[in-house]
Amino acid sequence: MEIIKTALRSLLGNRTRSILTMLGIIIGVGAVITMVAIGRGAAQQVEGFVAGFGSNLIIVMPAPPNTTGARGAAGSGATLTLDDSNAIANESFSIQCTAPEANGSAQVIYGNSNWSTSFTGSTPDILTVRNLEIAQGACFSDADVRSAAKVCVLGPTVVKELFGYADPIDANIRIRNIPFRVVGVLKAKGANSFGQDQDDVIFVPITTAQRRLVRFGTRVDSVRRINVQAKDRNSISAAQSEVRAILRQRHRLTEGVEDDFNIRDLTEALENAASSAEVMSILLGAVASISLLVGGIGIMNIMLVSVSERTREIGIRMAVGARPSNVRVQFLTEAVVLSLLGGAIGIASGVGISKAITAFVKWPTLISPESILLAVGFSAAVGVFFGFWPAYKASRLDPIDALRTE
Repeated sequence: MEIIKTALRSLLGNRTRSILTMLGIIIGVGAVITMVAIGRGAAQQVEGFVAGFGSNLIIVMPAPPNTTGARGAAGSGATLTLDDSNAIANESFSIQCTAPEANGSAQVIYGNSNWSTSFTGSTPDILTVRNLEIAQGACFSDADVRSAAKVCVLGPTVVKELFGYADPIDANIRIRNIPFRVVGVLKAKGANSFGQDQDDVIFVPITTAQRRLVRFGTRVDSVRRINVQAKDRNSISAAQSEVRAILRQRHRLTEGVEDDFNIRDLTEALENAASSAEVMSILLGAVASISLLVGGIGIMNIMLVSVSERTREIGIRMAVGARPSNVRVQFLTEAVVLSLLGGAIGIASGVGISKAITAFVKWPTLISPESILLAVGFSAAVGVFFGFWPAYKASRLDPIDALRTE
């Protein structure tokens, strides 16, 4: 403890030089924490997107139409139907459930209130696929889908805008001037990682959407896409093969003819994006750690200058009985204290900058305890590594020669 107090007194005796010496460590630690927080925030953003879409998810979309030699946008065709979705659910052994979609946007009216939102026509399995839960009432049933009942389930944002604090269950709202009875309210999910409100939505039976709200393609029973959830992660590859075989057979596609649909493993794509974001976090941290290296070199240079300036002091210490190991420990302690003080200030600045980025730039950041521990450990290691040579040089001085130094 006495060694630390002596080191602090020595550093406080040259405050300006000590602060300038710590500056490299401060910048390095702050940069590491900030860069890692930005990378981790990006990874968390993608992971939240994955969670919002559900797990083990495969998306089947119509292939873009080929007109006059030019392909249209993905999903702009009309080759998938509700019967295709039912066939996949009934004939595949690797599928847990399917949820077709026919969606759009509309003005919704209740009494004197109105709200512009999006609607999705689907089946009750959409709750499983999208990781949704009912907070009040119930979801529409398979019987409602078969009969194209005019019932709906509202997201919390729609409830708030139309009903305020009133009970929406069994109330009648109008979607595109068509009356619908509210049978359920979803549990709030909040905004996703990209800032999109996941609660601003209405779900209706897909047959009702097809016949009353949206016309997708030339067939009434066309769907915009089919969400397919595999039984588990290991079943995704088999599920894709089964879906392709079922759809090719149903669409009478002979060998050599291209698929008129696209199959995407959304879970794998998003997980790859999350892995890429994690790699970016590591790379950003590695680049920022170069500042720590520069800061360490600065500590070594200043400590070498300190040894030269305090040669006479070292001679006096050794003349009164101090051993070379005591001198080494003293100068090494000063270097480590410099690094740790710089590391502490760097942590505070890194956390502050990360929070400022989130507040003002709206870029999500995630400050992890691991990055803080890594920064502290690295700053201490820098102090030991770059402080050893000056400390060793000081301990090797001859007491007589040191005392003669002016």
